[in-house]
Amino acid sequence: MKTELDVRTYNREAWNGEVGRGNRWTVPVSPEVIAAARRGDWSVVLTPTKPVPRAWFGDLKGKDVLGLASAGGQQCPVLAAAGARVTVLDNSPAQLAQDRKVAEREGLSLQYVEGDMRDLSAFADESFDLIFHPCSNCFAEEIRSVWREAFRVLRPGGVLLSGLCNPVRYLFDPAEEEQGVMRLKYPMPYSDFTSLTDEERRRYSDKNEPMCVGHSLEDQLGGQLDAGFVLTHLFEDKYEAKDLLSTFLSTFMATRALKPASRS
Repeated sequence: MKTELDVRTYNREAWNGEVGRGNRWTVPVSPEVIAAARRGDWSVVLTPTKPVPRAWFGDLKGKDVLGLASAGGQQCPVLAAAGARVTVLDNSPAQLAQDRKVAEREGLSLQYVEGDMRDLSAFADESFDLIFHPCSNCFAEEIRSVWREAFRVLRPGGVLLSGLCNPVRYLFDPAEEEQGVMRLKYPMPYSDFTSLTDEERRRYSDKNEPMCVGHSLEDQLGGQLDAGFVLTHLFEDKYEAKDLLSTFLSTFMATRALKPASRS
């Protein structure tokens, strides 16, 4: 019988462990990065490598920003140093502690909430001007509730910036990929929690590594539209050259979506 794991609980503990292992997305930014952001010289990423265009943000000064599943001491402290009033919500208390570490070191004011990205009931309707949501919904079991909740807590005219993973990333045989061979093995819908045998899943769980769910583009893009957003901008991105699949195609995208000022 296949062992069942709770997605949120497993990934909370896994990301707590990634902090201790120095995962690149858990390493706090340097004092030099914060000093530059205070001078107006800053950039952040939603996807592995490409900076988000500054025009996507507008003027951050005085805006209420939610970093949604965006802890790790990186993007949120930069946005705060750039002048935003930032709240960060994350599933991992150790990741939240990285943001707190930077804020205390640099004299920044951030608010911290441990929670599920699918449940923003801690926040009232129309609480934020902008939501910054990097490639993290692959660690949630389902994501349409993420978009609905984001729409609810944004003010009219507010902006949702999201990083997304193309589910094709998860469909190849990882053992053969290590040998330089790309062979489709797993069909959609895909989840590390349900698509793998117990033995296959142990290559992640034995090392307490985060495990992913490959959400369809219909849920990722269509889900934003169905929640009421208007998609205004999009770009694609790749992993570094060492990622074999990235030599063939871009498997990440960033989107900018607008909550209309009024709904017709």
